[in-house]
Formats: sequence, structure tokens, C-alpha cells
Amino acid sequence: MPRQMFTDEYWNKFKTILLSVRIYDKPTLRQTVEGIFYRMRIGCPWRDLPATFGKWNAVYKRFNAWSLQEKLMSIFQELVVDPDLEWIFIDGSIVKAHQHSSGAAHERETVIGKSVAGNTTKIHMAVDACGLPIHFSVTGGEVHDCKEAPEFVAKLPLANYMIADKGYDSEPLRIQIREKGAEPIIPRKQNSTIGNDAVDWCLYKYRHLVENVFARLKHFRAIATRYDKLKRNFESVIALACAFIWLPM
Repeated sequence: MPRQMFTDEYWNKFKTILLSVRIYDKPTLRQTVEGIFYRMRIGCPWRDLPATFGKWNAVYKRFNAWSLQEKLMSIFQELVVDPDLEWIFIDGSIVKAHQHSSGAAHERETVIGKSVAGNTTKIHMAVDACGLPIHFSVTGGEVHDCKEAPEFVAKLPLANYMIADKGYDSEPLRIQIREKGAEPIIPRKQNSTIGNDAVDWCLYKYRHLVENVFARLKHFRAIATRYDKLKRNFESVIALACAFIWLPM
């Protein structure tokens, strides 16, 4: 019997969210969801799912349909309840794209880019003051943090402080953050003539909270290495992993 992810307590809570996003309560629902999480955790091909979870093709079709209808993203959004928005930490992390992630139809969006590490995808993440994920986006691995930051920050809720590393050192971005009512805590690069006297280094040290989320997400091997061909499917995997982090809250 493969190890499963959900206790009865967690499943009852998760099932309520599933029903709220119009995923139907079929007799095999828990079995199907456990199969999706098993594949996320192990990183195996869909065809190699143990028979315990039912026919692999049925599990994959459910996952793909829910992804297409954006229901898996809605599950994550439903679980983000009352985040602590005193601080927001933002950062990006690159993941390698496995050769099995190539080959998508040309009209489908993949966001797999070429970088120094080869074929990669970058996850841009925002977490609250408790270290819980509240928003994310994915781009090609070659996309610099500063390039994605304006659109990413625009979608974040109001906060008192927004903390990021030197990769986000941009004066227009600082202005955008202040216009949202937050104070940016972003160190300037070494060649800056302004310096970092205004940086709250004590608060900046808590930036490890966003790194911790990346570490937890990459316990799922289907996130640590990207196997999904389509952007929406990879986003759905990340959304489910973020939802699982929120589940005990």
C-alpha cells in the first residue's frame, strides 16, 4: 500500500474545499486526489501510478480537466484565509525542466526558458509574515526577478512592509511598492552610490521564510524537477502543494 498524504481530519477539510469549487463527490474522489499527490511527491510518470489509486489514465484525466478549468488554483485561493500581511516576502527560484517536459503542442504555453542551467522554469513566490504562500507565478528560467516583479507586485494584497533581495533592486519597483502603501526593504547592489543605511537588516533577516516555502515545495519531486509540459499543469501542481501547506492552518 503506497504511503498516502491525507489524514481523515485533513481530508474532511480538503473535501469541503473541493466541493466548494464544484468538484463532484464521487466514490473514488479521495483515491483520485491521493493519486495526484502521490505523483507530485514521487515525480513518477502518470503511467507508473500504483493500481491502488485506480487506472492511471482516469487519474490523469481528472487532474488535467481540473487544471484546464482552473479548479486546482481555486483550491489554493480558497485556503488562503486571513494571511498575516504585516510583512510580505518575495523571491524567485529556478527549477530544472526534465526532457519529458518538452514536446508540447506549439500553440500551448509552456514557460520553459533557456538559461545557464539549460531548460528551466522560475517560480516567483510571495509569502506572508507567518511564512505561508499567498501568491505565485511561473515564467521561463531566463526571466530576471526585476522583469517579472512589477506585474507580480501589482497582484499582491496591501501590506506594511515588502521584503526582497538584491535581485529586486530597482527604483521604479520601490516607487510601485510605496504607491501600494508598503515600505520596501530591498538592499541596493554593491555598486550603488546611495548605500543601504535605510535598510532594516533585522527585518531583512526574516527573508528566510520565503526560502523555507521553496524548500517545502521541493519536497514534492514533481516541483523540484519539472515534468509537466504545459504551464497550467505545472501551476496546478504548485497550487496543490501550496494548498497542502495551508491545510493545517
